Amino acid sequence: MSTSYYPPPRFYFSVSVIGSASAATSIDSSFQEISGINAEFGTEDVAEGGENRFSHRLPKQAKYPPLVLKRGVVTMSSALGQWVATTLSSTLSTPIVTQNLLVTLLGPDGSPLIAWAFQNAWPLKWTTDSLNSTGNDVLTESLEFSYNYFLRTTISSPSSASASIQSLEGNLT
Repeated sequence: MSTSYYPPPRFYFSVSVIGSASAATSIDSSFQEISGINAEFGTEDVAEGGENRFSHRLPKQAKYPPLVLKRGVVTMSSALGQWVATTLSSTLSTPIVTQNLLVTLLGPDGSPLIAWAFQNAWPLKWTTDSLNSTGNDVLTESLEFSYNYFLRTTISSPSSASASIQSLEGNLT
C-alpha cells in the first residue's frame, strides 16, 4: 500500500541570513508573508528565414522578481533590520554588502521540508504601512530584496535536513 501524500501548509516557515557575522534573533526569522519566490525564462522571437508561418521562440537568461518579506514592525534591535537600514541609508558611498538568505518551509513538527537559498541578496526597498488612528491592525513592514538567483532543495527526512541545507549553502559560496 502506498503512503498518502498531503501537501504542506504554507503558513509555517522561517528566514535566516546564511553565514551572517551578526547574531540574528528569532525576530529576524519570523515573517508574516513571503512572496517573490519565482523564476522564469525571458524569450526572444526569431523570424524563420524561409518559412513565414512561424517564428522561433528562444530562451534567454532567467528572470527573478524581488523577494518580499512582510512582518510586524520590529521595535527592538534586529540584525536584519540594521543591515537593511545601513544599506538603504548609505547613499552608495560604500559598496553594498550582499548576504545570502535562506527561506525554509517547515513541517508540523518544525522540521524543514523545502529550502530556498537566495544568492547575493541586497535590500531594495523598506516600506511601512500607513498609520491609521481608526484601525486596529498590526503595523507591518515590507522588506524587498534583489538577488542574483535562488536554489531550491527538497529535504527528504528530518535527519537529512542539516546536510541538505549545508549543501545548499555550499552551492552559494
